Amino acid sequence: MPTTIETDVAIIGAGPVGLFAVFECGMLKMRCVVVDALEAIGGQCTALYPEKPIFDIPAHPSIDAQDLVRQLEAQAAPFDPVMLLGRRVETLAPAEGGFVLGTSGGEELRVRAVIIAAGAGAFGPNRPPLDGLAGYEAGGGVRYLVARRDEFAGKRVVIAGGGDSAVDWALSLKDIAKVTVVHRRPKFRAAPESAARLEAAAAAGEIEMAIPYQLHGLEGDGATLTGVVLATLKGETRTVPADHLLAFFGLSMELGPIATWGLGLDRHHIAVTPATCETTLPGVFAIGDIATYPGKLKLILQGFSEAAMAAHAIHPRVFPGEALHFEYSTTKGVPAG
Repeated sequence: MPTTIETDVAIIGAGPVGLFAVFECGMLKMRCVVVDALEAIGGQCTALYPEKPIFDIPAHPSIDAQDLVRQLEAQAAPFDPVMLLGRRVETLAPAEGGFVLGTSGGEELRVRAVIIAAGAGAFGPNRPPLDGLAGYEAGGGVRYLVARRDEFAGKRVVIAGGGDSAVDWALSLKDIAKVTVVHRRPKFRAAPESAARLEAAAAAGEIEMAIPYQLHGLEGDGATLTGVVLATLKGETRTVPADHLLAFFGLSMELGPIATWGLGLDRHHIAVTPATCETTLPGVFAIGDIATYPGKLKLILQGFSEAAMAAHAIHPRVFPGEALHFEYSTTKGVPAG
């Protein structure tokens, strides 16, 4: 039997805009369940550039992406959202009073309304073509993002990739773990300042560099990782002892099942009514980068505004016949979840 979760609003996407939608719904006393294909909250902020500064968040001249996610998580926490991570919403069907959604994890969600905050679509990691990969993923040895930095304290970590995520996490973990960076060429695609810091850390012996190498194989018992086999383009191999492999080869983005829900797609985006963010399917709303309408700006702050508009538009569905008297948060405070 599937696990059934009955609540007010299902939010698809746990990026910054999805997290803020939890807060906005909570302020209107609506409960939420959040579903995301990634294993951690934060969307692109967590998966692609956790330590990169963001400069266009009001009242924050500069804030690292991961710090923004932490603050949004804390802001949503009083409302106790149900978080279903590492899952996709596979099906959506109308039901009495709302919708029934089915997830890839087997959960059945019964809700009054749906908010799609899926960025550019469902994100999934680009996986290296290695034998036995699934077993080591399940065992936690192979990962594609870092949810909690302290999990890697005292561990042997191999980081593969040449972009911002690989460089940022190598610099972040070098003080608590034994880090080896694998890349097929000396030049990295990361921000020049970060690449320079990596080079300096390698010169100081704080990070081992395996260049020019690429991933070739995994060693262990099929679940627990003990080593990563590397190879040069000439076929020369070496094995690096490892407890974890962090593979940062980017994310693949696709709308997935959302594309089949009849939501009025416009070039892989969902067209919405600007005043409410409602799609062509009544009761389903889209906010953030996935939503489009005349004058749309792809900014986090506009996504935050859309979260508020969608929450207010959903309120009559959850509380039919109940008048909503708008109050500022400075007046009403944060209600209990």
